[in-house]
Amino acid sequence: MNKIKTMLLVFIILVSSAVFSDESGADKRATIYLDDEERAIVLEEMRTFLSTIQKITQGIVADDMVQVSHAAKTMGNNASAGVSLSLIFKLPLGFKLLAADTHQKFDEIAIDASSFADREHALEQTSVLMKNCVSCHATYRIDLEED
Repeated sequence: MNKIKTMLLVFIILVSSAVFSDESGADKRATIYLDDEERAIVLEEMRTFLSTIQKITQGIVADDMVQVSHAAKTMGNNASAGVSLSLIFKLPLGFKLLAADTHQKFDEIAIDASSFADREHALEQTSVLMKNCVSCHATYRIDLEED
């Protein structure tokens, strides 16, 4: 249990200390320009990623691998269905690759949680998944298209 708490603490520190600017304070992330509706869709998905990760970690702490699997499954590959082609075409390839890999990692967590019921394995997978989130937020920013 102590190892899991330590890993969670390290995870929180790493995520909260991610740096998104250079030494001058200038934001060096690539800007993705979207309209209001598209931006809302992308930001909602990011918030859902975060709330799902919270449910997964809560399940790990409670040793409830059914909760871990169920939560992770909700954001697997099936969750990305229904995204408009116009939005997909506006997103850079690197962003799309990170998103696809993130959905795949949620699926892997769901499958492994129900197959192995190993808390440490699920925590390690969640830590790897969060690297995608940190990488994406360090690389991209989403702004509104200018009229």
